[in-house]
Amino acid sequence: MKLSGKVAIVTGAASGMGKAIAELFAQEGAKVVASDLNAEGVQAVVKGITEKGGTAIAVTANVAKEEDVQHLIDTAVKTYGTVDILINNAGIMDNFVPAAEITDELWERVFAVNTTGPMRTTRKVLPIFMEKKSGAIVNIASIGGLQGSRAGATYTASKHALIGFTKNVGFQYGEYGIRCNAIAPGGVETNIGTTMNNPSQFGMGKAMSGANNNPRSGKPEEIATIALFLASDDASFVNGAVIVADAGWTAY
Repeated sequence: MKLSGKVAIVTGAASGMGKAIAELFAQEGAKVVASDLNAEGVQAVVKGITEKGGTAIAVTANVAKEEDVQHLIDTAVKTYGTVDILINNAGIMDNFVPAAEITDELWERVFAVNTTGPMRTTRKVLPIFMEKKSGAIVNIASIGGLQGSRAGATYTASKHALIGFTKNVGFQYGEYGIRCNAIAPGGVETNIGTTMNNPSQFGMGKAMSGANNNPRSGKPEEIATIALFLASDDASFVNGAVIVADAGWTAY
């Protein structure tokens, strides 16, 4: 098993890619700390893992809140003694709102989850990783963080920022045996759309204008296998990288 004995934190683990990552990591021997704002959903994921013989606990947390991030990491350490892997998966959409219509509230809410949350979890685990000179961080970004209009302006900016943060952390802490990489998925069949309400028709029209070029949608399990690679020793020489997983959509 690729992650035998490792302790892995997965945010946004109640559904979609986070759920698939938590389940796969547990199958590969990791002790999983599954976190989500959806308490009932993440508890159900942990129940499924433990029923199959895996090891996992559920921690209800909103990554947009510093106190929740502190509690999440502290609980992992208290329960399992350390943290080896951090998967920053929690994220929300932005209703495809274009720049002229952005409100401060929307900007701050999306950045709080998509960018500030990963910064805070990373900030909290880095001293743990530095002390033992080992650790892997995987940030779930988006092709929206590499292209200009795959979503609204706020989501696009938040994912560009996350990719820049990934590269910075990867380079600056590489000498401590710490790796920080990102995955940039294309269209994946998750429920992130439920974070949208009454999307901007103008913004959505612009963002979806190239949708016909998308070869296909992905499955959460297909992203989970990439996360497993990046979190494992198989990716020991991969650091500060962004792996695009979009069936070739952005290759056009």
